[in-house]
Amino acid sequence: MLTQEIKEYRAIKEKARTYLCYIISSNISYGSNINEESLPESMEMLKKAIPKSEVIYVLDKNGIQITDNISQFSNQNGINKGKNRSNRSYYYTTKAQHRCEISDPYPSIASKHLIVTASFPIYDVDDNLLYIICVEISLKNILRIIHPSSVDSVFGSGSKVVYSIFSLALFFVAMLLFVKGITSFVGYGIDFHKVEINDMFKSTILLTLSLAIVDLVKAIFEEEVLGKEKKHGDGDTHQTMVRFLGSIIIALSIEALMLVFKFALNDPSQLLYAVYIMFGVTALLVGLSYYLKVSHDSCKR
Repeated sequence: MLTQEIKEYRAIKEKARTYLCYIISSNISYGSNINEESLPESMEMLKKAIPKSEVIYVLDKNGIQITDNISQFSNQNGINKGKNRSNRSYYYTTKAQHRCEISDPYPSIASKHLIVTASFPIYDVDDNLLYIICVEISLKNILRIIHPSSVDSVFGSGSKVVYSIFSLALFFVAMLLFVKGITSFVGYGIDFHKVEINDMFKSTILLTLSLAIVDLVKAIFEEEVLGKEKKHGDGDTHQTMVRFLGSIIIALSIEALMLVFKFALNDPSQLLYAVYIMFGVTALLVGLSYYLKVSHDSCKR
């Protein structure tokens, strides 16, 4: 699920930056009121304003932490004063951009999951950097705050359960088709001379459909439940749609080939129907190609 969460975060990162920076700016003092003595009070106000924050601390202009942590975790509260954080991306990015920033997700030492850090710079009247206020918040919490319809919402969790049930049901159908395709030969034992051509065609169609459904189940489960999406070229496409159409094209292609042989052996006058199926397969290929092209162009824009 981390892949999907990171993708959602990229989409709402600017909103998250705006939100957190607004909250921080609304709860700190400016001008002559800001000093090391007043910083703990501002941090306590931030903790109340952002209850889902994990750790809050303040850096000086050189990236040295000048306050103890204020954290919801007892093992992280009241420590790390004097720690050098000048090598952290949120420090030098904030310093370089001269504005409030929010970092990309990274692993937290305290909570062992992905977090982001909002860093808010404070300058004096001469535009000299004095402090950087840092607020760490988990990736899941920032998604819940900014993007309620994220993968962690109630609806998102419920949809995963529904997709899991449908995936299981489709897989069961695929296994039934597989067993039916295999057992069509059981009645002949080891005497393959008695096998009928029609039975071979029927078994091939059943096994092909079984394979196509398994491939579709794999796409649905990976995309909708596990949150994985593979890339085609420079952009993402909806894998369930691609796999579904691909499975249909493969199944129809094999069935068209089977019909060609069947009609060629038994009734050549019916070959035209096999040709119609081939035209249908060609149309599906053209449609799938157009869909991939449109998706690719849309992602590039």
